[in-house]
Amino acid sequence: MMGSVASATRVRVLEKSQQDQLKKQAGATAARLVEDGMIVGLGTGSTAQYAIAALGHRVAEEGIRIFGIPTSARTMQQAQSVGIPLTSFAEHVAIDLTIDGADEILPGPLYLIKGHGGALLREKIVAAASKRMVVVADDTKLVKTLGVTCSVPTEIVPFGWEATQKKLEKLNARPALRLGADGKPYITDGGHYILDCSFGAMSDPKETAHHLDHVVGLVEHGLFLKFATEAVIAGADGIKVLKKQS
Repeated sequence: MMGSVASATRVRVLEKSQQDQLKKQAGATAARLVEDGMIVGLGTGSTAQYAIAALGHRVAEEGIRIFGIPTSARTMQQAQSVGIPLTSFAEHVAIDLTIDGADEILPGPLYLIKGHGGALLREKIVAAASKRMVVVADDTKLVKTLGVTCSVPTEIVPFGWEATQKKLEKLNARPALRLGADGKPYITDGGHYILDCSFGAMSDPKETAHHLDHVVGLVEHGLFLKFATEAVIAGADGIKVLKKQS
């Protein structure tokens, strides 16, 4: 029994190592799309981290001049650590290119579920201000129907969150309060809570998004339906670039 457990553990470690390598390839490919002089939106998450690392290398080795707008405090810290100069919306209200990850990607319209990293509000603000949004991921994030593999995060105001939860329950969202490692409610960079909504497979994500847009107390949701222009996907067969299909 001990041998089989150890073997299963080694398989999981190997699979994670392979997946990390694919994420690194996707991030490096997307980083090469950045041009000198660009204002770049810097996403949050494991794959976006690889893109930021690759961008930092380009700044140091190639001398490209860019400014980044980070989507979270931890992204800001990483960008600073790799030497990417930062700016803000006070200086630049338009972003040339944003590179960010996703929890699920629907090929064709490039609809996304995002927010399992806890930064969905800032990620959507940055995405909405971007001329171009490139999603980076490994091919495990591709789905035929949104909602199959993960829930839809919703960022909510702490005041009256129980009432907001009740409203989501009426939408058959099966909302669950996200907790931190300390067992207390997870707090976003904006000071909000997150309710993870398990809608299951969504035949009409636009309809779901419409309902979520009108829930009082809900600040933003993780359905990104009109933002991604292309996706850089890494798989066993190499890199594929998916363009948004209208």
